[in-house]
Amino acid sequence: MIHQKLNKFIAQVVDNMPSDWVNLTTHRLDIYNESLAKSEFLAKFEALFQNDTINKHKLENLPTAYDYIRLGHPLSCVLEWILSKLNDLHPDEVISFSSLTMPILAVLRKNLLENKDTAIYFTNSRFNDIDFETLKRVYGYNFSTHLIDNESEIQESDSSTIFISDKEDFKTFNLNSSVDFYVNAYSDLGSVLLVNGVKNKEYTSEIQHVRRRESVAMTPLNSLKALNLFLGRSYTENDTSDNESKKLVQSLIKDITGTKATPLLGSSGLSIQYAIMMGLVDDAQQNHKNKAIKFIVPPNCYGGTNDQARRVAALDKNIDVVDLLVDGKNDMVSSIDRILDEVANEDAVPYIIAEIPTNPRVEVPNLEDLKRVLTKERKTNSGETAIDPIFILDQTFCPNYQFLGEGEILSTCRSIAYASGSKFPSGGKCTAGYCVSNDKAKALMHKIEHHLTLCDNEATKQQYDILAEQLPSMNHRILEAYQNTKDFVSFIQKVLPEAKINFVSEQLALQGFTPSVFSLDLPTKGTTLEEQEAYKRALNLKLINLMITEIPDESKFCVSYGQLKGCYWTVPATSTQGTTKEGDKDYIVRASLSPDLDLELHKKVFTDFVNSL
Repeated sequence: MIHQKLNKFIAQVVDNMPSDWVNLTTHRLDIYNESLAKSEFLAKFEALFQNDTINKHKLENLPTAYDYIRLGHPLSCVLEWILSKLNDLHPDEVISFSSLTMPILAVLRKNLLENKDTAIYFTNSRFNDIDFETLKRVYGYNFSTHLIDNESEIQESDSSTIFISDKEDFKTFNLNSSVDFYVNAYSDLGSVLLVNGVKNKEYTSEIQHVRRRESVAMTPLNSLKALNLFLGRSYTENDTSDNESKKLVQSLIKDITGTKATPLLGSSGLSIQYAIMMGLVDDAQQNHKNKAIKFIVPPNCYGGTNDQARRVAALDKNIDVVDLLVDGKNDMVSSIDRILDEVANEDAVPYIIAEIPTNPRVEVPNLEDLKRVLTKERKTNSGETAIDPIFILDQTFCPNYQFLGEGEILSTCRSIAYASGSKFPSGGKCTAGYCVSNDKAKALMHKIEHHLTLCDNEATKQQYDILAEQLPSMNHRILEAYQNTKDFVSFIQKVLPEAKINFVSEQLALQGFTPSVFSLDLPTKGTTLEEQEAYKRALNLKLINLMITEIPDESKFCVSYGQLKGCYWTVPATSTQGTTKEGDKDYIVRASLSPDLDLELHKKVFTDFVNSL
């Protein structure tokens, strides 16, 4: 009976779902409670199921499941909810991934921190192709692998047990009490992990965090395909081949970045960043055996970068994160110079991760000074030549600037650049990220590619197709969005001159830095610092709520940048800096404008805001 009711209900969901469930990458923050991510959405969704009432309007009015589809989204939640119903599990105990191997790595990570052994079982010999040796040598994971004939051979033990299967139907799994974690791989769609047994419930948040930081949820399109498979329906594929779009995208990226090495594309910016980090750890272990590894990272940069770096360091006593102060009174170049001297003195391996322009303050260092500091020869404490740094550049906010090409500013030191494709590269249509290297660092790309493959975090076919469609217009869209942003910033300076605005200067724009994002530090009131901070935080939300209320079709309260249409507002401290230390958070407004919006209407509403002060 439950199966019939489920089938009927899910068919209605698929037939009536909002198009945004498939097409949007970022969702509204004004109807999102991060502490109730997934659960609030599913509570309301469950009520629709129980009442047997469903239509497009009711689905549109459900709370935001996650604010960014990399973390999860309505369709992944629905898929996980179905599997929890059919297997008598809590929805939190079913977690979908775009990757096959990342759910396995998520369990291995937790067990490494808990000093617990893991036994991995599978009945299909193709899973022997996973590079288990590198997972032990580079990642430090402890486990054994077992090719068996039947799942019933798995016995109760003190170790955590993982069973990898590849059942193509989205139904019941006949959960075996001897198996703690089921990982089921679905051809070309991704995988689903089922957490089995009360004793393993504590793993769910850790597994979810791996999906949040080192991988992505099964994509909306693939989740929809999975739901259609559950219903016994067929789905149509785009008629382009995998290689056709991939080759075109790689060629476009080389042209845009002015680089020669073949670009690599991951399922998200953080997926590609994880491949970079683990590839460099692997290289350091091979070429600088037993030497300390230092990831040098701004403490107030994008929260995902910060959190991921610290998560990598937490698993290896030989890896440390060093804070790189870049904003405000601190200068990126002098901070790097000082830290590289310290790292050289220790004879350690320096890996620098930095954003240019910085986020959220939109600052650009003196590039000639940066080049000088990065190419400066340093000595160790014993007088030997120190290991030269690798500069890992996040250029998400300026993907059109050619940092790494021959003769360009970062061509003379080993440099890797990466960008989130969910911004300008795709116009907000997918999450895929990419990385490129200059000639001096191209030998490292093989290592990075190996770890991208090992983690099964390569971009999907749909992501390649979207980038092939959107990349040709990217540079033009960047310039149009910059002009809109420049115009809006100039207007704000006139009507609210006491506000502090962080935006690129005319001089930097002439050099080619044309981001379409700015941060706004609003004027405040109060006799104490606490009163002033409280007033400013309230004013931030007052501005954002006015914008999204008065211009609902264009102004959105969500984390976004480089979209095709509209204007996006957020407060970094409560969004992109979610896992950043409190003292390093920025409680200011960040706004990003697109090439296509009603700028005069935005000016009018901002004037109304100023008049209300």
